[in-house]
Amino acid sequence: MEIDDKIDPISLPKTNKGVTIIAAAGENDALGKNNKLIWYLPEDLQRFKKLTSGHSVIMGRKTFESMPKALLNRRNIIITRNKNYSAEGAEVCSSIENALSLVKEDLQPFIIGGGEIYRQSMALAEQIELTRIHKEFDADTFFPNIPETKWKLTSEVQHPKSTTDGLSFSYLTYIKK
Repeated sequence: MEIDDKIDPISLPKTNKGVTIIAAAGENDALGKNNKLIWYLPEDLQRFKKLTSGHSVIMGRKTFESMPKALLNRRNIIITRNKNYSAEGAEVCSSIENALSLVKEDLQPFIIGGGEIYRQSMALAEQIELTRIHKEFDADTFFPNIPETKWKLTSEVQHPKSTTDGLSFSYLTYIKK
């Protein structure tokens, strides 16, 4: 698509949100244990599906292997050091930078985990969609700290109780400053 020279590009709507990290974490930043989620929140899974459908999802090998199969209606990209790794319904690359070069046409690719991939992508992301579960969990994988000096909380929607687990949670949106 070419921009007509007569149109002021500054007045065009910005549709590219850039790289978005999406995660659910406990109050102590817990993500999971033994390569599994610790909770079951159908509301959060529905939100995840709604936000990521039609986009690329970038994840580490362990995250991919924790799922039953590649996510439907999404371009699945797996990051691994194993050069011989392959997975049905997914593309494989060796770094976040390589993964992002594969999805440069996607206006909002999503980083979906795990802990190490989140840490590596914090500097590359423009937005974080975090479901904060209001409980501390015993975990072995954690979400990185979100420094207030680099990120601004722009939206918070509180949910008093999950329909299944009775857990309270909030949807938080952060934008890089």
